[in-house]
Amino acid sequence: MYRLIRYFRRNRIKSFVILILIVVYYFCLPKKLFKDPTATVITSNSNELLGALIADDGQWRFPESDSIPEKFKTCILQFEDEYFYKHPGFNPISIFKALKENLSSGSVKRGGSTITQQVIRLSRKGQSRTYIEKLKEIILATRLELRLSKDDIFKLYASHAPFGGNVVGIDAASWRYFNRSASNLSWAESATLAVLPNAPSLIYPGKNQKRLLDKRNRLLKKLLENGTIDELTYDLSIAESLPQKPYQLPQIAPHLLQKVAKAHKGERIKTTINIALQEQVNNIVKQHYNLLKQNEIYNISVLVLDVNTREVLTYIGNSPTDKAHQKSVDIIDKPRSTGSILKPFLYASMLDAGDLLPNTLVADIPTQFGSYQPENFNKAYDGAVHANEALSRSLNVPAVRMLQDFGLDRFYHYLKQLQLKDLKHNANHYGLSLVLGGAESNLWDLCKSYAAMASTLNHFNDNSSQYFTNEFVQPIYNSESSADFGALNKEKTVFDAASIYLTFESMKQVNRPESDESWEFYDSSQEIAWKTGTSFGFRDAWAIGTTKEYVVGVWVGNADGEGRPGLVGVQTAAPILFDVFDVLPKSDWFVQPYDEMLEVSICKKSGFRASPICDDKELRYIQASGQKTVPCPFHQLVHLDTSEHFQVNSSCEAVSNINNKPWFVLPPLQAYYFKNKNPFYKELPPYRTDCLEASGIRMEFIYPNQQSTIFLPKDFDGNTNDLVLKVAHSKPELELYWYIDNQFIGSTKVIHDMAVLPKEGHHIITIVDELGNELKHKITISE
Repeated sequence: MYRLIRYFRRNRIKSFVILILIVVYYFCLPKKLFKDPTATVITSNSNELLGALIADDGQWRFPESDSIPEKFKTCILQFEDEYFYKHPGFNPISIFKALKENLSSGSVKRGGSTITQQVIRLSRKGQSRTYIEKLKEIILATRLELRLSKDDIFKLYASHAPFGGNVVGIDAASWRYFNRSASNLSWAESATLAVLPNAPSLIYPGKNQKRLLDKRNRLLKKLLENGTIDELTYDLSIAESLPQKPYQLPQIAPHLLQKVAKAHKGERIKTTINIALQEQVNNIVKQHYNLLKQNEIYNISVLVLDVNTREVLTYIGNSPTDKAHQKSVDIIDKPRSTGSILKPFLYASMLDAGDLLPNTLVADIPTQFGSYQPENFNKAYDGAVHANEALSRSLNVPAVRMLQDFGLDRFYHYLKQLQLKDLKHNANHYGLSLVLGGAESNLWDLCKSYAAMASTLNHFNDNSSQYFTNEFVQPIYNSESSADFGALNKEKTVFDAASIYLTFESMKQVNRPESDESWEFYDSSQEIAWKTGTSFGFRDAWAIGTTKEYVVGVWVGNADGEGRPGLVGVQTAAPILFDVFDVLPKSDWFVQPYDEMLEVSICKKSGFRASPICDDKELRYIQASGQKTVPCPFHQLVHLDTSEHFQVNSSCEAVSNINNKPWFVLPPLQAYYFKNKNPFYKELPPYRTDCLEASGIRMEFIYPNQQSTIFLPKDFDGNTNDLVLKVAHSKPELELYWYIDNQFIGSTKVIHDMAVLPKEGHHIITIVDELGNELKHKITISE
């Protein structure tokens, strides 16, 4: 050390120059050799290519690979640089031979460059091939050898070597010329690619085929002679033909590729996509597209999620349509009218809040809220229907009445907790139509919400009746990510487990499409909680279903918003849904969350908690919050005579002869429609003629609705048709007296229908029964 210091002191100038040279040498190599743009590449969860977007400079240049196939590596080393793992970055013997041959010929015949030197030359684009440049390459190559390992240098070469045309790197070349990954290439294919960087122009289809074939076969002969391959492999290899034209790269998930490119442009992303499932669902979508396009329905999107990991297993943003029908539009994250797809959230919200029991009877009668008059899809009414049946049959009127009773703001608050990003306006903007498609959402958010509900139920049963704080986490498509469900605690996230389970039980009863309507009779069938939706004007058809393991979401329609007859969820989207579930592994049904449930006595007829006078009861499990619901309001104690044909009271019968019997009684308007669908419904017996009737007489308009505007059509002769007024009375045998604007127009008995022909304008209809009970209604007549 002392001698070294003395040397520096005696030779300061020389030492300074040496130091400068060392510093220059150290910094002569750029930190990043290659700054070329790369293609965006996505692979499946098993590292199989799903698709790629060409680099910004128009080159098929994949991001640098982490590994190089051994066959290709062996071929390159044998063809380009046998002593790659022994030299310091340049090979003096090769350089001497090349220099001697070039000088003797008077032109450049041989390069003598090592793979390391070729990496340097590739990084220094556009430099002329002079002896000065060659010296620079040698210096930079030795510096590169000090920075990187041999394997890393080889990866740089394999990733940036030219392979003809606009193809750069072994990964892109193997797909463009052989339509498979580099790791699956044969010896002949690997040898073909190994000789190309030396003369990339040889690959042009239809040109230089003999030269390329000779170079490939010479390399294969060398591999045979050094024992790398055996005689049989050699014979089979030289018999293989050369590539004749470039292949199109796979486009198995093109819309996911677009989505990835927005956030990870120029990167290679390993996704969560199951390639086998993706291809199966692609085929399902193609088959249905070929049928639907005959009805001018051109667009389909499908999303499949793993409930437990929240991984995206299948991502189909659009059908294989054409540019004229927005083929490139990814519909999965686009806002569309929801139709009835939000109804399960209303049902779950009411269960969670304790405002409803699963079988509670809800009204299904003509209904009008101001100018808004909802209608069922079939234009008919049931009078009263169990809430779970209203959900499974997707009845609109009960849903709107339930929303009115529950409260628009309360339901809106639940929806906001689901983090539906397209729900951008306040509750009053949507009004009661919110549950029927008045709002917009997208397939991504809806599938996320259904998956979160299923996951909440699974986690509750798997973690000692606890909830995760972040159940409504976003789905993931990058395999390097994982869903963070948060911490466990006793508090629910949005819905409690019991409300979710009861909602899924109701959704399981939805009538399946005709092709799958007998699913219960097949052992291979599985239980699925699912729901369809159809937007106003037949513009959007939805179907979303969940099992314990998977969520499948389907949207069908036209991306430009054009409606089509027959574009109905159960007819177009549901068949796709069940075809997808058929190719998924079969799942068990959800485990019932008993810790969040209570067993109570339920009135079988009304679905409410049984009151003391309910005559037909059963024990059922309900959500814990449901215990605050009111007892059955539809059963009343009726006083009958000994024949039980007439009602009596103490005014006409001795108390000892009166039979007290529970009776199921619906309000008049509900009863009017209910008895048409339920022939066993028994109306209250009339009072015996010698009895003084008790109060409680009720009557309601069947048609028209309050404050409604009515257009009276004309017949073929130009005459205006009559308006038929209809009323339901709790005692239809009573005579009713009808008035329009205080002018008597007639009376009815038993069947209370009255045909009138009022003038255009505003009118007040008044009805008085023979006991003096009065009913008024305002209508407007327009011609």
